[in-house]
Amino acid sequence: MLKDMNSETPFYEYYRQWVDVYKKGAIREATMSKYLMTQKWVEKLAPELKLCELSRTAYQQLLNDYAKEHERQTTLDFHHQLKGAIIDAVDEGMIGRDPTRKAIIKGKTPRTKKIKYLNQFELHTLIAHRPYPSVRHGTTKARAVSCPQKTNRL
Repeated sequence: MLKDMNSETPFYEYYRQWVDVYKKGAIREATMSKYLMTQKWVEKLAPELKLCELSRTAYQQLLNDYAKEHERQTTLDFHHQLKGAIIDAVDEGMIGRDPTRKAIIKGKTPRTKKIKYLNQFELHTLIAHRPYPSVRHGTTKARAVSCPQKTNRL
C-alpha cells in the first residue's frame, strides 16, 4: 500500500517508496541491492530530514557525510541513485528547486587495488571451456585464417 507523500514526509521514506514504485522489478537484483543500501544510508545519516528541508546545503551535507566513509566513485553512485528520486519530487512539486544541482562529489582516496590473477584450477577450467578446439599434441588442425596482406606502397 502506498503512503500519501507530501513535503513534510521524511526523505528516507519518500526514497523508500520511490524505489519500491519505480525500481522494483525493473532492475537487476544486484542493482536493487545497491538502491536498498542507499536507502539505509539515507536513513542512518539523515533520519529527520524532510522533503521540504532538502536544500542544496542539506543535500551537500548528506553527500559529505556519506563521503567520509566512502571512496569518491561510491559517493558518485550514491548521488546518482538519490538524484532520480529527488528530480521526481521536484517534478511533483514536493521540492521547490533541484538540490542536486552543482553538487560536489567528495570521497576518500581510493585504496590500492589488489592485482587479481587466475589460480591454476581457474586457468585450466578456462582453457578447457574455450570456444576453439585445442591445437595441442596434434589432436586437431589449426584453422587457417586469411588476412589481407599489408602493402607498403608510396
